Amino acid sequence: MAIWGLVIETTVGVGERKHTEAYVLTHVEGTREEALVELERRARIHTPEHPRSPKRRRLFRERDGFLLVIDGAWQSFSTRFTVAELLDDSAAPPPPPPPEVAPPEAEPDPADTVPSPPPPSTPPVERDADGVPVRPAWWGRTDLP
Repeated sequence: MAIWGLVIETTVGVGERKHTEAYVLTHVEGTREEALVELERRARIHTPEHPRSPKRRRLFRERDGFLLVIDGAWQSFSTRFTVAELLDDSAAPPPPPPPEVAPPEAEPDPADTVPSPPPPSTPPVERDADGVPVRPAWWGRTDLP
């Protein structure tokens, strides 16, 4: 099954420092159509940092994704949403090892089992009327500095 990257390219900064940066939103394992459905869902709810006071919002569908154009008071800002198949990832986690098949274990003979001793009983803890212990649990421990 293919792994699809949902990539966003968005306008950041304002004025002379305005530029585009790309981010991978997430990965979708499945068909391209399933990835496009998830990408459209994210494009519809996306709220970019700029413009602060949007005047108009337009979402366009294109071949590999969507283009969101938001007109602000003085400038327009765009965000491109693209679906792309992941071919290689240098930081991908290693695949999980195949499950080991353990040989079937023989049923233990009830005569061979030794019953375990009962757990040591702890004395009841003295508590105030509101249920808080009178003596803290750490009081008297010798393993603390």
